[in-house]
Amino acid sequence: MTKFISALPLCAALALFAPAHVFAQTTTTDGAVTVTTDEDATAPTAEDLLSLGEDADPAPVAGKPYTREVIGSWEMRCIKGEEGSTEVEPCQMYQLMNDGQGAPVAEVSLFRLPAGGKAIAGATIIVPLETSLPSQVTLAIDGGKARRYPYAFCNPIGCYVRLGLTADDVAAFKRGNEAVMTIVPALAPDQKVELKLSLTGFTASYDKVSVLDQ
Repeated sequence: MTKFISALPLCAALALFAPAHVFAQTTTTDGAVTVTTDEDATAPTAEDLLSLGEDADPAPVAGKPYTREVIGSWEMRCIKGEEGSTEVEPCQMYQLMNDGQGAPVAEVSLFRLPAGGKAIAGATIIVPLETSLPSQVTLAIDGGKARRYPYAFCNPIGCYVRLGLTADDVAAFKRGNEAVMTIVPALAPDQKVELKLSLTGFTASYDKVSVLDQ
């Protein structure tokens, strides 16, 4: 087994640089098929068989979301403007929450609202489809009193919560270290899933968030 494994690199090299033959198939008038080797055809070179790769981080495309920067635990998700445009790109705060083992479970996007209303900011939360809708979502900051929010709708991506944040809510997020969001599985209504939302970098991110156009 050791000899077989050690021979693999050599076999790979021989396969890469071995001469290639081009086979041509022709059919005669009586229907017979003959296969011939075209020795004069140009065989691919070693360079032809190699990939030069491609940019793993392509430039943002106009009209599409991209991550402009990461501030603490938050991404600044912006919509790329047209080339040469002087308009400010709209940006939201974004964070992906996991189950504590690294598996993504829910996501939060936060934006500011125009002045004059009771809510000064809004957020969209997306959770998995098989979540108990009657149980709603609860959110508590640093072990404080939890608030409950209803689900607005579901689609193939997941179930959505659209919540409004007052000035007091935003101030609590700025002071806090961590929020805990609790959801209930539809197939296990007696259980609760607690997801941690880090508030590191919240204040600096919030100051860069765009006001949602009406």
